[in-house]
Amino acid sequence: MRHRFWVCAVVWIVVLNLHATTIYVKQGGTGAGNTWVDATGELNAALFIAQPGDQIWVAKGTYYPTNQLNRRIPFTIPSGVKVYGGFAGNETSVNQRDLKAHTSILSGNIGSKADRLDNSFTVILMLNADESTLLDGFVIADGNSDGAGPSADKERCGGGIYIDGSGAGNESKPIIQNCIFQNNFARDGGAAYVNGRGGVCNPTFINCDFRNNKVDLDGGAIFNDGRQNGVANTVMQQCLFSGNQANYGGALCNYGGKGQCNPIIKNCIFRNNEAFLRGGAIFNMEVEGEARPVINDSQFVDNIAVAGEGIYTFSKPVAREKIEQVKLKMN
Repeated sequence: MRHRFWVCAVVWIVVLNLHATTIYVKQGGTGAGNTWVDATGELNAALFIAQPGDQIWVAKGTYYPTNQLNRRIPFTIPSGVKVYGGFAGNETSVNQRDLKAHTSILSGNIGSKADRLDNSFTVILMLNADESTLLDGFVIADGNSDGAGPSADKERCGGGIYIDGSGAGNESKPIIQNCIFQNNFARDGGAAYVNGRGGVCNPTFINCDFRNNKVDLDGGAIFNDGRQNGVANTVMQQCLFSGNQANYGGALCNYGGKGQCNPIIKNCIFRNNEAFLRGGAIFNMEVEGEARPVINDSQFVDNIAVAGEGIYTFSKPVAREKIEQVKLKMN
């Protein structure tokens, strides 16, 4: 019955919003999404019909990628669409939002609330998203990329968000701002996986908080993947990384692998992240490629690792391992 309602919601919105520039979403809404009063309750229905240049305004509440127990269905954000959360449900301007008072949660907890085993593999997918694509003002939680597929597979990477610009000729460079990523799990990239393999993937995270995300392998919060002659130069500005865990790179893993992975990190704080092996905050893997983050005005506080509590860089071509101990610094 819930699946039938979702299909009807899509059809209704398509008919009445062919020329909409703003689509309104409110928890429990049953309308076409033309106004707050007529809001739809199905965020994925709004995403399905959104066109480049459109905006989607999402009121407070908790939203799930699917009403079914299908772990493979994420919120897929189309290129060129701006999605805003944190509304009370009566605003006429994005600037009127109060993100703390009106929390919009995108949750992967689609099954049993007792454990994460049946949670969505990833909560949000962005595929070849251009620079006008925006996600702003959400809590992204409870993704569980615990699949057993190959490296970079969407079922094992990016529990919170998977940003894909992989493949020759492809590029992805969306903006994610004012978001909290918490309690997400993956094999690689607990909160976010940035896939630039063979392509270009340069997203920007602004004023985002990465809390308590974990992985089996690498990149507790973010895994930047520039392998196979790809580019993954993620920009992180005014972000907080705290309580994230991994084997390599408690908060970040930057993998060059015959490609380029040179993220830009500005005014960020790395606190209480843990790597069970190397790189309490950041692990850089060059391997015949580049993994050289540019870090300015950032703090590294109480991060833990067997080697490299702040940053650990591994450079295989010259048979050397370099440990960079980062002291507290705020210029």
